[in-house]
Amino acid sequence: MTLIRLVVHRSDTHRREPSSVALLYHILSLSPTLGAHQRQVSNPWLCQPLGKLFGRHQGDVVIGGLFPLHYLATDPQNTYKTQPSNTQCHGFDLRAFRWMMTMVFAVEEINRHSALLPGVRLGYRILDSCDLVHTSLRGVLSLVTRKGSGVNTERATDGRTPGCLAGAPVPAVIGLASSTPTEAVAQTLGPFAIPLVSYFATCTCLSNKLSYPSFLRTVPSDYFQVRGLVQLVSHFGWRWVGVVGTPDDYSHYNIHAFTQQLQEQGGCVAFHLTIPDSPSQAVLRAMADTLLSARARVVVAFSTEGQLLEFFCEVILNVTGIQWVASEAWISASLLTTPQFQPLLEGTLGFALRGAIISGLREFMLKIRPSHTPGSEFINMFWEEVFGYSGGSNGIRLTPVCSGLEDLGNIMSSYTNASRVRISYNVYKAVYAIANALHQLLQCDSSGQSQTQGKCNTSSTYTPRQLLRYLKMVNFTNHFGEKVQFDANGDPVPLYEIINWQKDNMGKIWLRTVGSFDGSKPIVRRLQMEDSTIVWTGRQSEVPLSLCSPPCPPGSRQAHRPGEPPCCYDCLPCPDGEISNQTGTHYYWSDSDRVKCVAGIEDFLSFYDTMGVVLVLLSLVGVVTTTGITAIFHRFRATPIVKANNSELSFLLLLSLKLCFLCSLLFIGRPSEWACGFRQAAFGVSFVLCLSCLLVKTIVVLVAFKDISPGSSNLTKLFGPPQQRLLILCTTAPQVCLCAGWLSMAPPFPFRNSSIQGLTGMVLLECKERWPPGFYLVLGYIGLLASLCLLLAFLGRKLPDTFNEAKLITFSMLIFCAVWISFIPAYVSSPGKFTVAVEIFAILASSFGLLVCIFAPKCYIILLRPDRNNKQST
Repeated sequence: MTLIRLVVHRSDTHRREPSSVALLYHILSLSPTLGAHQRQVSNPWLCQPLGKLFGRHQGDVVIGGLFPLHYLATDPQNTYKTQPSNTQCHGFDLRAFRWMMTMVFAVEEINRHSALLPGVRLGYRILDSCDLVHTSLRGVLSLVTRKGSGVNTERATDGRTPGCLAGAPVPAVIGLASSTPTEAVAQTLGPFAIPLVSYFATCTCLSNKLSYPSFLRTVPSDYFQVRGLVQLVSHFGWRWVGVVGTPDDYSHYNIHAFTQQLQEQGGCVAFHLTIPDSPSQAVLRAMADTLLSARARVVVAFSTEGQLLEFFCEVILNVTGIQWVASEAWISASLLTTPQFQPLLEGTLGFALRGAIISGLREFMLKIRPSHTPGSEFINMFWEEVFGYSGGSNGIRLTPVCSGLEDLGNIMSSYTNASRVRISYNVYKAVYAIANALHQLLQCDSSGQSQTQGKCNTSSTYTPRQLLRYLKMVNFTNHFGEKVQFDANGDPVPLYEIINWQKDNMGKIWLRTVGSFDGSKPIVRRLQMEDSTIVWTGRQSEVPLSLCSPPCPPGSRQAHRPGEPPCCYDCLPCPDGEISNQTGTHYYWSDSDRVKCVAGIEDFLSFYDTMGVVLVLLSLVGVVTTTGITAIFHRFRATPIVKANNSELSFLLLLSLKLCFLCSLLFIGRPSEWACGFRQAAFGVSFVLCLSCLLVKTIVVLVAFKDISPGSSNLTKLFGPPQQRLLILCTTAPQVCLCAGWLSMAPPFPFRNSSIQGLTGMVLLECKERWPPGFYLVLGYIGLLASLCLLLAFLGRKLPDTFNEAKLITFSMLIFCAVWISFIPAYVSSPGKFTVAVEIFAILASSFGLLVCIFAPKCYIILLRPDRNNKQST
């Protein structure tokens, strides 16, 4: 027998999170065992229990469990003058009870076999979270603060004395189902490194390991579900979509991400309805009116079935013809598949978690029986719910006809429907993941033929932190052929099934798989659909249309409505002499004779344009000239004039100038994702490296002059080559970090611009900045270095001829600053592709200015006046 201790918390829906003061008050008022919150059965059962009962057998390792066995609760009214009263839960959730029983089944299955944890028996303590923040915290604090140890110090039934876990009573907790309570519990357990493995909390926010370091889950993150839903919506051409959610973290994060990604794909969100915590009839009616008046025929709902129940009860009265797209939170829920909702929800399409048929689970669940034995409270509540018995104020009262022989197999409910389970399968995987981690932690050897012959190091002590480390490294393939492992964020491989609600001839809704989504594959291969098998809302045979405006027919053109989303436009007839011969004509203008519509010409600075050819030639001339000067300096590197001007800095400066010439080529050609992002970074880093070399050169000149002044110390040794290299690195690194951050967070992207004044009939292909301040910060840092270099060079302009490189740097920096100061107004005012040409011209002009001013006088002496290339002249 395996221990199950069932402590009941009666509560209500997670309609409103308690304030931080109230939450703290609840936590501080906890008793170590929560014994006062147990549901006591004062009246004995009139019927005797049959079959196996869950006794109080202690396991060697006890796993905690938190399940939302109730989904309705009233908000606690706290006066902060007395100890908070117990939250009364109601609304027994049969599906959550099946999740709990799956955990029991998985533990007993592991205990029956010796493949995992031979010689070690697992136990469990399961609490009702009521799907509330404060009851979930109470439950988890009861699990981790209870006196005792996770590996029991009591003797087991076989006489062995198992090892003792130092610290918490349970080394790991399985839970919870909702994201908001999970966040609170995960933040509580995180500092103590106690693993929390969730089976249904999908919020992307929980992947943040800084906030939730000990959180893992067997359900995929909503990051992939949202991407999949956007891909699904785009697959069917739905561009005008409504969204429905609730005021919790699950809906907030998902709807925000869905809206952003849909807009990037060219779609628009028609409306966003938020179901309040306690909606009044007037609010629900107003929301239904919004649905009825909206032109969106497709609505995506991010919520649970319990939260949608009241909303759908109101909507079903007036609204039809909506194609509902469901998140994984309610697509597989049977609560909404009843005949009452079928006119509204038949044909629903959505993402479901991967399911499995767990052998023996249904038979195991049908064996349970009620009892007055302590530890059977949840089973008794379940029996009340299924067979309609009522509970008294002092305990549970059954009608005299109760015999205990009631057959669960004759009851059709979400509990007995275990043919293909999904959330239960995630619970099952969570138990096995913890068992595999314990197997590795205890250095178990499964070579024995029975549990008594197995080898596990049960005498050693361990901490939850050690178990967490092994849990993160779990990697095994279960007997369903699925690989169970966690990535760096504690998330599993994102696998989904696309489910369609289809009604059979008997009037029952069946969940039919019509596609799949694998987040681990390349984007184009993630979504696989069988469109021909889908039944749409209202049993339509064609894919529903959901557009703000229909495609413009031949003979008309699109005209966007001011102040409305891009998906909304008017179709205006072509003026006299103009035509359009395609549906959905866009980017079309009339020809010069105004007798037909012609497609807009894509315009960008091409390698084949005259301007593009000239700029490419100038760039290549710069590269060749820089290469030639580098060769000359290398050939005459031993001569006094090269040595006197710091040959190492000169070569690095020539390299940076070559990069400046080459980066201008990235601005020419058809814009692409990589070119738009890489060209600004290459430009910014190349010029900063160039200016850093000039800055160090200037400082070397000033230090050298100061060093030979009467009474000066030996400054040259203090600013030698190592210090020079370090200064170049320190001045270049900020620009590298700035560019990296800018491009990783908000990189420029290709954009088709058809609204440039004076360019009618042209569609300009350009790189659009998602965050324009990023470009100006790059320019600003270049300007800062240029100004500093100019200032120092100006201070050394009157030094003796021996140090006349300061004059050359001063003159070159004056040209550099003049070019870039004039660049700003020219860049802002230039239309179309001339904007790019202006930037390329500024890059080339400033690069040539630096190259000629700094190196031309030296090359003149080296090649034409070798008589001056001596120590006396330098």
